[in-house]
Amino acid sequence: MYGDPTQQDPERDFLQKLRQENKRHTALVLNTFYPHYQQSHVSGLSWREKAEATEKLMQQGVDCIYKGILMVDDTSQSNYCSEESLSIFPLGYEYLGKPHLLIKQPGESKFGNWSYYPVSIHLGRKAKPEYKLLGTFYAQLLAIIQQTTPPTPELIVRPLKHSSVDIIQWLPKLQLVLDECVTMLGAVQEPEVFISRQRCNLCRWHGYCYKIAQSQQHLSLVPGVTPSRYQSLQEIGVHTTESLAKTNLNTIEEQIGKNLAEKLQQQARSLVHNRPIHHPQSQYNPSDALSNQTVELYFDIEAEPERNLDYLLGVVVVNRLNQTQTFYPLLAETPQEEGIIWQQFLELVNRYDQAPIFHFSDYEKDTIQRLGNLYQTPDSQIKPLLSRLVDLHHCVTTSVIFPVENYSLKSLANWLGFHWRDAGISGDQCVCWYDQWLTTGDRNCLASILRYNEDDCLATLHLKNWLAEFFSKIEF
Repeated sequence: MYGDPTQQDPERDFLQKLRQENKRHTALVLNTFYPHYQQSHVSGLSWREKAEATEKLMQQGVDCIYKGILMVDDTSQSNYCSEESLSIFPLGYEYLGKPHLLIKQPGESKFGNWSYYPVSIHLGRKAKPEYKLLGTFYAQLLAIIQQTTPPTPELIVRPLKHSSVDIIQWLPKLQLVLDECVTMLGAVQEPEVFISRQRCNLCRWHGYCYKIAQSQQHLSLVPGVTPSRYQSLQEIGVHTTESLAKTNLNTIEEQIGKNLAEKLQQQARSLVHNRPIHHPQSQYNPSDALSNQTVELYFDIEAEPERNLDYLLGVVVVNRLNQTQTFYPLLAETPQEEGIIWQQFLELVNRYDQAPIFHFSDYEKDTIQRLGNLYQTPDSQIKPLLSRLVDLHHCVTTSVIFPVENYSLKSLANWLGFHWRDAGISGDQCVCWYDQWLTTGDRNCLASILRYNEDDCLATLHLKNWLAEFFSKIEF
């Protein structure tokens, strides 16, 4: 509301893709469950006019209202008799909600012997807390507008899954959020930053907030510090990464427990001193798995989750005897070719049947199992293949504390001095490039994907080499 829009990050292609997917998902929900919906307003109206148009449709008893606007102010609150709901919305402000759907149901309201409940449509596959909080907000608005007890909100997530929201559980959390918002707006002051990688990643203010967090040595930049743990650390006077590194460990243990206190303090010390630390509690010795072999394979996948498609199985074959590195991009130029590249992958890895296969994350293992089941590959081929996998993410997270803000391959490899040829690109951009390839036939998109995937494989190689040297110096 008060930020300088010129300080926002450029909008990412992936965000535009998500918007398109959300439109398709919403259209599917409407066509499947509510084909006779009625849209509540036309463009060009003010918010208040849109809210009035929505209420007129509710008065008429329309069965399903799409894109309705709910608005509550001091006047509408004063007309509502429930003191419980009055306490939810502090006076002096207007509250506006945009539920996807308002569904008519039996029950007395100011309109007659019917009332409405809100339905929210979301692109996620789980009923996330923020979805439930928003649904509870809509229910409170509806209670005041139609002068009823708050109705039970519904959520629809992919693939067309319905769930109800327990508003009794979420009401106190909504009250807290509303109070924080009103306090912030009244003070005309930005809220304190808290960098959450998954939640903040797509926000266009991420870069702006991140600079502030860095300048403050904010604890949210320490891996493992969640909002609740952050609050606990604040209570004992730990406000920065450096103070977390220096505070007496017993003090932290009393607040959050021994194991977690040790883990977070070691992470903070690694960040402050900018050096990796062998995990003091780890008994895992990966030295044998990391020892150099004549031939090693480095494996990385590019996928399109919306299509449930793994369209690129990238493998770098390293021959340490010949000192060669060869990249094999097994690419499905159409979704129908996934089975072909799977067979090509099997032929490649079986050509080097004694070579370990290094990768980063569970996804490669899960994908081998998925593709094996999908294309009916015998277990006699899958089991030996799975036994050759070496997950470097597991190796790192169980044994080494790195001076990084998250344990992604990109963060680790960048710290170790490896850099992708296309700076600033992430895996979600590859998803957009593949969509663009399927739509336009532009082979430049494929070239960019292959370059990114090869760099992922080479980053995995870079990390493996570093880990092998690191563990060779440690006595177990």
